Amino acid sequence: MSLNRRAAALLLLLGGALIGARPAAALDTVRAVKASSVAWTFTVLDVGMQEGIFQKYGIDVEISSAGGDAKVQQALASNSVDFGLGSGPSMAFVAKGAPQIAVAAFASAPRNIGILVGADSPIKTVADLKGKTLAVTTTGSLTEWLAKQMAIQEGWGADGIKTAALGTFDASFAALEAHQIDAVVAAVEAGYRMEEKGSGKLLIGLDRYAPNFITHVVYARDALVKDNPDLVKRFLQGFFATIHFFKTNRDATIAIGSKVLDMSPTAMAKTYDYEISMFIDDGTFDPKAVEVLKKSWLDMGTLTSSPPDNKLFTTEFVPVKY
Repeated sequence: MSLNRRAAALLLLLGGALIGARPAAALDTVRAVKASSVAWTFTVLDVGMQEGIFQKYGIDVEISSAGGDAKVQQALASNSVDFGLGSGPSMAFVAKGAPQIAVAAFASAPRNIGILVGADSPIKTVADLKGKTLAVTTTGSLTEWLAKQMAIQEGWGADGIKTAALGTFDASFAALEAHQIDAVVAAVEAGYRMEEKGSGKLLIGLDRYAPNFITHVVYARDALVKDNPDLVKRFLQGFFATIHFFKTNRDATIAIGSKVLDMSPTAMAKTYDYEISMFIDDGTFDPKAVEVLKKSWLDMGTLTSSPPDNKLFTTEFVPVKY
């Protein structure tokens, strides 16, 4: 081969290498907030990012946590975040005119919520909770509604227990240790962690009081849904692809969850096995569960009339296909 031909060949090889070395397209950064930092169901964001699942859909997620549903709604309304992971009951904020909407449902019966008591608590059974004060995250939250639903179904009436909206789990746990409250309505996995540390235990799971339910939904700002529906679509694709990963990769999901929540692999495995069945595969809103939510708002006086579905959620993005 002549010198000129060799040089030409070398240039072609270099050109091909440079083309192959082009940087990947920039990811779209979105801001997402969890209603709680101790809930395993919200680690979908963490697992999705660490496993590179969101990135496959061109999404980079900035993850933060808030102290309850009300603060998630406030963050969305103030444009501090783009997406919020919150409870089904907090769709009542949307019905009241909050500038955001539910775009997908991702968890059904609340297998992840329970009642936790301290290690030295005299409360041994559900019946012992009658008349007691239970910490919840915020007024109108899922934790408050479940506590009230338990009281109603146990025959005590909605006023059969008292609630104290204390925000974060840390604040609630501190109040529990100081005997300022009697129990905490919080994540089941927090109860498993307490049991390992000898500081308390899980008394009861609350899914029995709401078998047909929408525990968690993904919220998005109205402006984002209107102006950039493709971004919403891709975020949800990454989100539900991660839920699929949860269901098909038990060991990897447990390993990441243990680090994110600072839990032992044993406690995390118990959490996984108890809660995994509550995840919804494609984001659809179960009509029966929606009706239960509407009735709950009327029962608790959160709303004075039953809102139409399109005032609560949009079906534009569901079922999610990834």
